[in-house]
Amino acid sequence: MVIQRLHNFKIQELYKGILMLLLASVLGLAFSRGGISTIIAFMALPFGIAFLAMIIVKPKIGLWIMFVFSFFVNGLTRYNDAPFGLGVDIILLITALGLAFRRKKDFESPGGHSALTYAVLIWFGYTIIEIVNPEARSFEAWFYAVRGVSLYFIVTVPFVFLLLYKEEDCDRFIRIWFICSLFATFWGMRQLFFGLDAAENQWMENGAKITHILFGKLRVFSFYSDAGQFGASQAHVAVVAGILAMGKISKKKKIFYIITCLLSLYGMSISGTRGALFVVITGFAIYFLLSNNMRIIIPGAIVGVLLFGMLKFTNVGQGNDQIRRMRTGLDPNDASFQTRLTNQANLKIYMATRPLGGGIGSAGSWGARFSPGTFLANFQLDSWYVKIWAESGIVGLTIYLGMIIFILINRFYALFMIKDPELKLKLSALYAGVFGICFASYGNQIFGQFPTGSVMYFSLVYIFLDRNFIAKRTLKNLDESTTTQISSRLHSEHQL
Repeated sequence: MVIQRLHNFKIQELYKGILMLLLASVLGLAFSRGGISTIIAFMALPFGIAFLAMIIVKPKIGLWIMFVFSFFVNGLTRYNDAPFGLGVDIILLITALGLAFRRKKDFESPGGHSALTYAVLIWFGYTIIEIVNPEARSFEAWFYAVRGVSLYFIVTVPFVFLLLYKEEDCDRFIRIWFICSLFATFWGMRQLFFGLDAAENQWMENGAKITHILFGKLRVFSFYSDAGQFGASQAHVAVVAGILAMGKISKKKKIFYIITCLLSLYGMSISGTRGALFVVITGFAIYFLLSNNMRIIIPGAIVGVLLFGMLKFTNVGQGNDQIRRMRTGLDPNDASFQTRLTNQANLKIYMATRPLGGGIGSAGSWGARFSPGTFLANFQLDSWYVKIWAESGIVGLTIYLGMIIFILINRFYALFMIKDPELKLKLSALYAGVFGICFASYGNQIFGQFPTGSVMYFSLVYIFLDRNFIAKRTLKNLDESTTTQISSRLHSEHQL
């Protein structure tokens, strides 16, 4: 018996020795050929496994990580040419795995069966059909481009419905959004006052300088894809934070919202993005209508008219580069605006015989990469809706705009009917931001880019969760009322 155990022990040790030898050989070969990057990859492997396990166990963490990562993904590409954009896909895939391992009874959410989900699903279905578009030149272009056009939309919306459906999740979303955006503001101020770093300078020299240096002045872009995205994102935050600051909230929150609003307005101004101004104008205008309160509508309208009049009919602040550039956005004779109209007229002629468009990914940067030399690859996309039109045709544009209009009208009516002032303020602020971005996306490719895209997806879900929030608040108030009544009754009986 003892001899048998010793024999088994020796055999086990021999197997371990052989395994260690093979592992050492593989690692040695990998390190010799891959260098320091391979060593770093192996060192990071345990952390990657832990990261994977954490998201699978708690998939809601994956959604939060994806949301935060979407703010920095474009900036990271300036420091390393790794495909960071696919990182969002990987995080969402792991989150999907976590959801797949959960049992149906584990879900307490209202689920993803919402009019929003179905509306987005119709649009996503159309983009799938675009694979067989006879005008399309590259499936690879479709694969890369469809993510921002519809894939992230149809994946994120039901995930948020299923995992982050509580009102406290909505509050957490707003806090994380504002903090990341403030960090972007400070990063932009660093660029303006202290100059660009080596990676940012290299990005400018690679072609971005043409659109980001105007009259010798830098259009600040922070760590976003470009100044247009940075300016619109800052305006988006300014609208939501400014509206939230009007509520009856704690002094600490009010100060935070006011500071966030002011800094974001400054970030918007140093971006030199004229279209961002329309996010602010339309965002606040739609909120005043939703408030249905003349004490808010009248002062708001007066301030709006005065600001518009100052920019449109006076030269006040003309010495300031940012104000001067925003003022040109209100000039119908502006050379840039006239060029935009000319480009759209040329596109209309090209699209007359292409009702399905040129295919997803056929225009802009993806077109230049995968189908160079074509009309759409060389066409200057100056609008998100023009991009949708060029790539999916008049049929796709009609479906897409139908989805957007349905969402905006449906939610305007729903929010208008909310009686709870605190909840109405919060959801109206999100709606005003969404409305502003939808309006301003005519002037820039805003909606489908990070981080605005992810902010819009989360915002839309919470706006559609209004009934769920109302029901939870009602139940909570009933519980508190019942508790108070019982306590009062016990107190009375004690007194007797």
